[in-house]
Amino acid sequence: MTLAGIDGCPAGWVAAIQADTEVELRLASCLKDLVADLPARSLLAIDMPIGLPEAGPRECDVLARRRLGAARGASVFAAPVRAALNARDYATALARHRRADGRGLSRQAFNILPKIREVDRLLASRPNLRPRMIEVHPESSFAQWNGGAPIPAGKKTREGRQQRSHLVDTRWPGLREAFLALTLRREVAEDDILDAFAALWSAERYARGEALCLPERRVRDTRGLWMAIHI
Repeated sequence: MTLAGIDGCPAGWVAAIQADTEVELRLASCLKDLVADLPARSLLAIDMPIGLPEAGPRECDVLARRRLGAARGASVFAAPVRAALNARDYATALARHRRADGRGLSRQAFNILPKIREVDRLLASRPNLRPRMIEVHPESSFAQWNGGAPIPAGKKTREGRQQRSHLVDTRWPGLREAFLALTLRREVAEDDILDAFAALWSAERYARGEALCLPERRVRDTRGLWMAIHI
């Protein structure tokens, strides 16, 4: 089975793709094109909310934040409610979110709304992808990879990059540096590449039946999409 770890990046999307023992990096401006180039039976692990609540926080976000604790819990953004999904400006998104949920909407969550919409629309138009696309959270993956201990240093700090790079280089020696040399930082940041590898690591665990699922009993949203983070 082909496995793909996918993360958003300035150019659009970056994917670490593994087929047998070969791993390659791909960039695509839109998710639809990236997925179209993959074999039909690929497993896609993506760092982006999939199922969206009508109101209230998703249980998977609450549990992921709790597992990461004070060190990295803030890296788990609360997924927006579905009512805010199609808002094109922050003021509209914030008003719709408050009306549906009573809570505000962070700027960070608003900034990834276009990519959440992209995932949501792709899964609406391609129902056959739903069993093969799972949600992951790289900081949660790195914590599990790191023996269950969250990496306290932020991923954009020198120390944080070094600690995450060590895990990636141990599993896929030489590939991270090769991918960095082949790409432009204005298109894909170093931490985007690290996160794509973390997503691929969780995809491997899922394919082997070893991945943790938050929550253990998955919950669907009103569109039938699972609201669950796989580690």
